[in-house]
Amino acid sequence: MKLSGVEVRRIEMPLVAPFRTSFGTQTVRTLLLLRAVTDEAEGWGECVAMPDPVYSSEYVDGCADVLRRFLVPALAGEFSGATAVAPSLRKFRGHRMAKAALETAVLDAELRARGVPLSRELGATRDRVPCGVSVGIMDSIPELLDAVDGYLAEGYVRIKLKIEPGWDVEPVRAVRERFGDDVLLQVDANTAYTLGDARHLAKLDPFDLLLIEQPLDEEELLAHAELAKVVRTPICLDESITSAQAAADAIRLGACQVINIKPGRVGGYLESRRIHDVCAAHGIAVWCGGMLETGIGRAVNVALAALPGCTLPGDTSASGRYYRTDITTPFVLDDGHLTVPTGPGIGIAPDQDALDEVTVKTEWIPL
Repeated sequence: MKLSGVEVRRIEMPLVAPFRTSFGTQTVRTLLLLRAVTDEAEGWGECVAMPDPVYSSEYVDGCADVLRRFLVPALAGEFSGATAVAPSLRKFRGHRMAKAALETAVLDAELRARGVPLSRELGATRDRVPCGVSVGIMDSIPELLDAVDGYLAEGYVRIKLKIEPGWDVEPVRAVRERFGDDVLLQVDANTAYTLGDARHLAKLDPFDLLLIEQPLDEEELLAHAELAKVVRTPICLDESITSAQAAADAIRLGACQVINIKPGRVGGYLESRRIHDVCAAHGIAVWCGGMLETGIGRAVNVALAALPGCTLPGDTSASGRYYRTDITTPFVLDDGHLTVPTGPGIGIAPDQDALDEVTVKTEWIPL
């Protein structure tokens, strides 16, 4: 395969409603889309970095810069396909979200040329996946209950509540009392707590949660292991898991019982599959997280979520959860599930008119 160049598009997608987490509130999703042009086909990838380095050290402008100056030029000349991307970029430290977007675009082009769906390439065993939904921090408990009621009415099979100090036990209690014990419920702290909050977090135990996601700082694996001795609710790691090696280390330390795989965070879907395999070998449940993706990123996440070890509903969600108009054919819930694309590559492509409408800047990086 030979790459002739990569188009980088900066787009801005208005959200249907503000989405608040412990690290801030989003009203518009700003991200990068990559179109890799090879001598065999074209492919698409989505960079899930945010405008500011608050979820991770990466941010949109930084990703555009490192792609332009280092990552795309490193793929000049002939190479053996998507599996060669990560080795070619290894000398550049970090920048996993930018690397993931580039590898995904190359992988999409390669699989389109071969006529192979991504789901088959990854080893998916299902043609539809159950969907959970992430519910942001609200201004009041009644507002939260109304939101959860609406998502359950739409058919979502699992509810995830964002939490932070001051917005944790009482919102969870209210949801449990209103909707009952049969609702699959979990919480996500996005690193908002410290080990000193262990006794407080143990107050969530009576609510029979599926898991508590990333309660402590991403570098505090030992602290997570200590927390697991105090709380009965299973600990799920998100930000801490940056590779298959990091997953293996966390499992060995007893820092988690569940892992959330976000492909952008770990450097791509091939590394995501390796994390899935490590977890499966150790009996650790995994699920596919989300970063408010467009239909491009959502299509690839759904393929990952169809792997056999993804035994918990992911944050894949329908397109309408975040966007009134997507840049692709929208993903729509069907009895709480999304259908896995079956076309070659990621199985979906953007609508050019819709894409142009939300494009802020386009840059061609030639090779």
